[in-house]
Amino acid sequence: MKQTTTPMKHYVTYLLFISVTLNSCGQTTNRQTVDKKTESVAEATIGDIDNKSVIDEKGMTLQTRFNPPEGFQRKPVDEKSFANYLRNLPLKPAGAKVKYYNGAIKYDDVYDAVVDMDISNKDLQQCADAIMRLRGEYFYSIKAYDKISFTLTNGFKMDYTEWTNGNRVIVNGNKTVWRKTAEPSNTYKDFRNYMEFVFTYAGTLSLSKELHSKNIKDIAIGDVFILGGSPGHAVIVVDVAENTNGEKVFLLAQSYMPAQETQILKNFNDDKISPWYSANIVGRLYTPQWTFEVGQLKTW
Repeated sequence: MKQTTTPMKHYVTYLLFISVTLNSCGQTTNRQTVDKKTESVAEATIGDIDNKSVIDEKGMTLQTRFNPPEGFQRKPVDEKSFANYLRNLPLKPAGAKVKYYNGAIKYDDVYDAVVDMDISNKDLQQCADAIMRLRGEYFYSIKAYDKISFTLTNGFKMDYTEWTNGNRVIVNGNKTVWRKTAEPSNTYKDFRNYMEFVFTYAGTLSLSKELHSKNIKDIAIGDVFILGGSPGHAVIVVDVAENTNGEKVFLLAQSYMPAQETQILKNFNDDKISPWYSANIVGRLYTPQWTFEVGQLKTW
């Protein structure tokens, strides 16, 4: 369960508190892993590829650090799109370790890079939260403030424009409502405070209801593999490349529990193309800390 002592909780009552219990990512004791002795990964038909040329340790963004596997190319995307934002995420220097919200190091060998984006010292930015953070940061960066909106677990719609107008969430009887309790403001600090409120009362369950199912054959940057619930988990597709046969490979990013920096996941199923994953899979997608059904791919 997410826990926080942030003063923002003073604006809400038991109705919202209940939603917090539904927002946690997969815990260690519930972790789903790959048992290659009993279940095999679907064949990728990628062929023999040498991944030595995939990782360029000098690259400081996603697309300069990770080259597509041999025979694959990135397709151009609109410069102002969410896809382009994700493809150009800044990365920490090669070899950097993921840090938890309290400054401790994540030593699990499950990631190939760390996204250079700070997190707070509260145990809030877990799996779905990191995805919402990326989505929110993108819209904030292009000043599309009216696009920043997430639904809380109880179904209440949290529009950022309400927050910038000085409104805050309270409960009126059985209804969750906005009430003006602050001066209008739209600083980056306001945005981060808004996002942390969202992290507290939204999660995989609410985000999965906001997204729409998608066929993996049509996988694109920004899509999300998600299982809503407690425990649940979510990872986001941060890049896609394609070959002349129409086969696709993709990169995945995640946060996890407890709150931690966003990381680019390794692919333990195929070290020839890792950290890229093949989209030529049937049944299940195995990631280092969770197993998804292929049908759990969704989009915005």
